[in-house]
Amino acid sequence: MDEDSRGTDGLTYWTRIASPVGELLLTADADGTLTSLSVPGQKGGRSVGTGWLADPGPFTAAEEQLAAYFAGELKEFRLELRTRGTEFRERVWAALDDVPYGATTTYGEIAARLGATRMAVRAVGGAIGANPLLIVRPCHRVIGADGSMTGYAGGLDRKVRLLTLEGALAAG
Repeated sequence: MDEDSRGTDGLTYWTRIASPVGELLLTADADGTLTSLSVPGQKGGRSVGTGWLADPGPFTAAEEQLAAYFAGELKEFRLELRTRGTEFRERVWAALDDVPYGATTTYGEIAARLGATRMAVRAVGGAIGANPLLIVRPCHRVIGADGSMTGYAGGLDRKVRLLTLEGALAAG
C-alpha cells in the first residue's frame, strides 16, 4: 500500500473523476481527508494500490469543487488535505497554497519566501515536482524565472491549460 496515502488505520479510499485535463485519480485516508490527486501519465503519479477501497463517498466535496474550478466558478479550494513529506517539502507545499488563482510565481520566489538560499532553488523544484495534490495544491502556478513553462509533473500541456483557465495565460 502507498505509504503516503494511508490513514492511521491503514485504509485508503480512491475514486476517479472525469475532467477537462483527463481522468483524475483521487485518494483519501480513513478520515476522508484528501491525500492525493493524480493525472494520467503523471511523473511520480499514483496508481490504485492493493487493498484500496473504491468509494466515491469521501470525495463528494472534492468532486463538486473541481467541477466548479473547471467551470471557472471556483478560485480557491476549501478541502481537508493531508500530505506526508519531509519538513522541507511540507513547507514548500504550504507555500504553493499562498499563490493566488490567476497568478504565477517562480521557483526562486518560493525559495525566497521560505528563507532558503539561492542554492536551494533546485530542491524547491524537486519538492514542487513531488507535490501529491496536483491542481488542488497549485504547483502549476510555478514557472521559470524567465516566464517559461517548466517542470510540471502532469505535463506542460496540462500546465498551460490550467494557467489559461485561470487567466494567467492568454487563450490562444
